[in-house]
Amino acid sequence: MIDSFRNIFTIPDLRKRILFTFALLAVYRVGCIIPTPGVDPRALLEIIGQLQGSMLGFLNTFTGGSLGRAAVFALGIMPYITSSIILQLLTVVWPYLEKLSKEGELGRRKITQYTRYGTLVVSIIQSSAIAATVEGYTTDGGLPLVPNPGWGFRVITVLTLTTGCAFVMWLGEQISERGIGNGISLIIFAGIVVGLPGAIANLVNMMRSGELHPAAVAILVAFMFAVTAFIVFMERSQRRIPVQYAKRVVGRRVYGGQNTYLPLRVNTGGVIPVIFASSVVIVPTTIAQIFRNFGPLQALSDLLGQGQPLHYLLYIVAIVFFSYFYVSIIFNPQDTAENMRKYGGFIPGIRSGRRTAEYIDKILTRLTLIGSLYLAGVAVLPEIMMSGFKVDGIPKIGPALDSFMPPFITNGLGITFFFGGTSLLIVVGVAMDFVNQVESQLVMRNYDGFLKKGRVRGRR
Repeated sequence: MIDSFRNIFTIPDLRKRILFTFALLAVYRVGCIIPTPGVDPRALLEIIGQLQGSMLGFLNTFTGGSLGRAAVFALGIMPYITSSIILQLLTVVWPYLEKLSKEGELGRRKITQYTRYGTLVVSIIQSSAIAATVEGYTTDGGLPLVPNPGWGFRVITVLTLTTGCAFVMWLGEQISERGIGNGISLIIFAGIVVGLPGAIANLVNMMRSGELHPAAVAILVAFMFAVTAFIVFMERSQRRIPVQYAKRVVGRRVYGGQNTYLPLRVNTGGVIPVIFASSVVIVPTTIAQIFRNFGPLQALSDLLGQGQPLHYLLYIVAIVFFSYFYVSIIFNPQDTAENMRKYGGFIPGIRSGRRTAEYIDKILTRLTLIGSLYLAGVAVLPEIMMSGFKVDGIPKIGPALDSFMPPFITNGLGITFFFGGTSLLIVVGVAMDFVNQVESQLVMRNYDGFLKKGRVRGRR
């Protein structure tokens, strides 16, 4: 391992790429500290604490706390991700974008340009909504979030947050082009892990003060390592469908005849289904907290709050639904079967064409079910440890179950699990992809990678 790190800095090109990546990530972290004009950061931090479990609290995790600090990078990279998802969905239903996606590099650049324009539009909408919403907020102590509200504050906020989002998007593209790894993923990764030292220090202080039992900490650490190992195993898991290519004689040469395989990942959709599901489940709660004076919305917020059975049920159903939905967009069994038939490939025992497409679709459906249940488990278990499973909310049998269920199940362990399910999926996946790319660079230059007996397969 030490020799591998030493080899990284002995290659000039690889050393420059890694240092360039770290330098731009440092620039991003500086922008997450600079506050937005017109907002009282103390009041915003208090309100963010009150809105844990809402959309603002969810986004604050992915922006590295910059939303809670009212920083110029408060929107982070989320508008770019939203725009990318919208463009991917439109590619399926809009023939013009579908045609562009098949035109190679030129089409990809055009779609990237549209994604940038969409990012600006989404940033303007989100920053306008944030500016209009925060003007009316005050803390429990009566401290106004915006001391001088008005159109001047709204215009400055929209310009500041939109410009900050555009700059973060540029940083991500520069990292992808001139650094190591996917820039957008690394920015999200940096935003999540930046709070880890503070979380560890808080955990130690709680142990010293007696608020937290050492046994609970041991359970938390063991659970975190177990979940991380499980994520690594599932992200590397794939079903290999054997494919054989027929021999072709062209002149004096023989082409084909080799045996290969079609790899189908268990988690084909990645973390996108979890992000979609989180947004769908959190939106009603966020709306209810914004309009908390309206009774029915507050009742809905209570039913969908963390720890409630309805919250977990909707979360799991949404993850399974979006897993199938997203996989159907990014993977087309008919195109795969047609490409195999075009180049003389076939699955042993399966006819080429429609039969092959049906066979691949059948296997992919089963894998997607396993992958969606894996995503649901990783996303829900940390929440259960933090908030518990409040069975008293179940109609008729809820109070009876609550009477004999142990408190650590109904109320949780009372521990703030720093890496939630979605965050842990992103952190582990990005780390695997980063190590994989660095190792590829080392192996390409005849150096040993980090793993002598095997290679790390990335998320993509």
